[in-house]
Amino acid sequence: RAARITGSPVLYRGRLFVPIASAEEGVGALPAYECCTFRGSVVALNAATGEQVWRTFTIGEPATPRAKNAKGVQLWGPSGAAVWSAPTIDAQTNSMYIATGDAYSEPAPATSDAVAALDLDTGRIKWSVQATAGDAFTMACGTADTTNCPQKAGPDHDFGQSAVLVALGGGRRVLLAGQKSGVVHAFDPDHEGRKLWSATIGRGGELGGIEWGSATDGVLMFVPLSDITFKDPKARGRGGLSSEVGGGLFALRVADGKQAWMARPNGCGDRPSCSPALSAPAAVAAGAIFSGSIDGHFRAFSTSDGRVLWDFDTAREFETVNGAKGTGGSIDVGGPAIANGVVVTTSGYGQWGGMRGNVLLVFSPDGK
Repeated sequence: RAARITGSPVLYRGRLFVPIASAEEGVGALPAYECCTFRGSVVALNAATGEQVWRTFTIGEPATPRAKNAKGVQLWGPSGAAVWSAPTIDAQTNSMYIATGDAYSEPAPATSDAVAALDLDTGRIKWSVQATAGDAFTMACGTADTTNCPQKAGPDHDFGQSAVLVALGGGRRVLLAGQKSGVVHAFDPDHEGRKLWSATIGRGGELGGIEWGSATDGVLMFVPLSDITFKDPKARGRGGLSSEVGGGLFALRVADGKQAWMARPNGCGDRPSCSPALSAPAAVAAGAIFSGSIDGHFRAFSTSDGRVLWDFDTAREFETVNGAKGTGGSIDVGGPAIANGVVVTTSGYGQWGGMRGNVLLVFSPDGK
């Protein structure tokens, strides 16, 4: 139920691979709702005809009736393990890698909060490695009415971003993924996901930790940190963001997870509800990492030492090419696109207390 596509589909060898996520974690918070039955999945489509070639669910069995909540409403499980971001193709092993979110109800399956390898031809799950066990969570948890919060509530530590595959040299490879726990994990894709290293860069939380996407130049992994914080934790999504906590761009060595540098700019100034959190994905090209912030700033950082090469405050009005009234705001969820000598970003995202807006901005790599 409440299925949605939040990650970009991937086109490869005549097939379109579509990740499926869900908003049932939100609607499942309603005390009269029979939470929950959604199962994350990846669907492979024939790109020419749209015909389904295969579909693999992240949870092997459909949800069945479990306990009832305090109001007598039937609860279901297992559920969740959404695939929030694009799958990662590995031509060498004919595999794709996906990262999954938390469970919405108990019992939390072993494939939630996990990184998994699927066969490209059949969708068969080759292996799966879980980072956080027992993580069952709905948006009822931590609110005034916890009726539909799982009895053993987890920390909501999804993997929201795609896994990143990097060749280390000498035939060695590493699969990297940042989690909402604030931890970056490194797996060995050629030995059934054996854990190579982990590095903690933030405290983690419901909105990260590490949210939508990291980038790499093959030597360093560039990880935006959210750790977005509300002045009143119970006012989640209704403004009141803290300008004092969160944010930071971290450079980790892909070989061992050691930190090379960290940059933590803050452009909030005197804005009443503002956060320096970096929730949006980052992108890298030509010695620069491009990263947008909840504070509305779009910045380019040097890959060598993290210094800010340029900084553009998008939280203002714009004269648009199509004549519509344009206003920038917070930058979240969607990352920058880089192609044909330009860098493109959206600006304006009001959910979770951010600044609303409606513009698509195009820059040269030097910020003009």
